[in-house]
Amino acid sequence: MIPAELRRKHGIRAGTKVAIFEDAVGRIVLQPMTEDYIKRVRGCLSFLQSDLLDSWEIEHRADGERDRF
Repeated sequence: MIPAELRRKHGIRAGTKVAIFEDAVGRIVLQPMTEDYIKRVRGCLSFLQSDLLDSWEIEHRADGERDRF
């Protein structure tokens, strides 16, 4: 059970998905998968998206060139 004060603070409601994992020092961490959390993670990783897409496109084109011969 998660105390009401923490549920309110972190936006946890009935049905909110929660990821459970162990951190580097062995603590169990509960991370609510709220819209706010997902937006923040996407924002932190947004610089990777274009780099990944560019590298996948280059790799795809190289595969296509290889397959032509």
